[in-house]
Amino acid sequence: MRLFKKAAAGLLGLVALLVVIVLGRTLMFRPRPVVAVPLVELAVDAEAAAQRLAKGITFPTVSNQDKKDNEPATFVAYQEYLARTYPAVHKSLHLEKIGGLSLVYTWKGKDLSKPPVVLMGHQDVVPVAPGTEKDWGHAPFSGDIADGYIWGRGALDDKVMVQAILEAVEALLAQQYQPARTIYLAFGHDEEVGGVEGMKLVVQWLRKQGVNEVALVLDEGLPMAAGLFPGIDSLTALIGVAEKGYVSLELGVDGDGGHSAMPPPHSNIGILAQAIRRLEENPFPLQLTPVVEAQFERLGPDMPFKSRLVLANRWLFKGLLLQTLARQPKTAAFVRTTTAATMFNAGVKDNVLPMQARAVVNFRILPGETVTTVTRRVHRLVADERVRLRVLGAADDPSPVSDPRGPPFQLIEQTIRETWGTPDLKVAPILIIGATDAKHFSSLSRNIFRLTAVRVESPADTARWHGTNERVPLKEYAKSIGFFQLLIKRFETL
Repeated sequence: MRLFKKAAAGLLGLVALLVVIVLGRTLMFRPRPVVAVPLVELAVDAEAAAQRLAKGITFPTVSNQDKKDNEPATFVAYQEYLARTYPAVHKSLHLEKIGGLSLVYTWKGKDLSKPPVVLMGHQDVVPVAPGTEKDWGHAPFSGDIADGYIWGRGALDDKVMVQAILEAVEALLAQQYQPARTIYLAFGHDEEVGGVEGMKLVVQWLRKQGVNEVALVLDEGLPMAAGLFPGIDSLTALIGVAEKGYVSLELGVDGDGGHSAMPPPHSNIGILAQAIRRLEENPFPLQLTPVVEAQFERLGPDMPFKSRLVLANRWLFKGLLLQTLARQPKTAAFVRTTTAATMFNAGVKDNVLPMQARAVVNFRILPGETVTTVTRRVHRLVADERVRLRVLGAADDPSPVSDPRGPPFQLIEQTIRETWGTPDLKVAPILIIGATDAKHFSSLSRNIFRLTAVRVESPADTARWHGTNERVPLKEYAKSIGFFQLLIKRFETL
């Protein structure tokens, strides 16, 4: 009994010590001090700029999965409009067309020995889903200005970036400004289908120009919004420092067909369905990547006490944290390689067994995995020699992770605070779960960041991205133009 009491007392002591450690770490998990940055107000004619963006939206520069459905003439017309609308840019900067339709403007800096920077956007937009046209309050390519918004496909993704950058450069040229280092403005034409014929070729072209290092790349990412991160109600800017990889695998089964009156135990459809089921029932393992860890370090101290307790003590609550994040698709995507069966094709008649069955499964690959490791895992899980696998289309490993503590990130953060600086503004790194053209620059730069430099009213507005009723606030578009003017000037300190 005495031994039992002694053991119990020792256990209680350990529990008490653990409680003290956990509470101590939670109390020390405080927001980092942020140096106050004066708000910089730049004169931007918001109405005139809005009219120019609105007109740009009226050009239906759609990228279709099947290139035969594209209309290059719409891109040419849009580019001619840009040339008329931004005359100083087209007079003072050298324009090169890559892959036929991608645009690269070279703005030479004062010191050509310094590595250049790249500001990016893309001209192409996604198609409007057939049958949803009636759900748009303003026609998808109307470019209407109403209720304080600019409406239409491309308002957020991504003509807002293309034209905000051009507006900023046009204004700076009017001031006789010359950048300290060379700046490339790179606007792809096929980002929505992988950028293989656009920005991938742009990178090759830059190498031929002798560019072997880029100091900073800024491409599209998430827009800013209040309440963008769960548990934080204030305005939040999440800067992408990495993006997930991408691969689609086609699974195919070929075999005997025949009459449905004499079916085998498993038809080709059944064999394929079993393979898909194995993949869905065996998801990739949950992981806390360095990017997500860095995000928690930045935002965790501002969250409610229970969340702070868990995030401050991830060494103890890692399993609980991962399981919590895995419950919702929106958060699960940040902690695992995702598996999504997106296409299934088989059969031509209700009483005929198909000779072929095909399915496509898309994987968004978490840093730490590769296209190769994903493919190997799928082979192992399917474990059926009747099911053939092949990579469908382009595939990319996850991007390298850019430093969220380095000077380039800090420069972007400072410019955000100068433009949208509210006392409670939060800035943090994030893993981009989609794909951007920025991935093509991984061989040229260690400092690649992704941010759609505009504020939207709520996180719900992000659903308009690739969705219905895409729009951008008119006044916020003007702030975006100011942001790029400031950022270009801040490159002098990089």
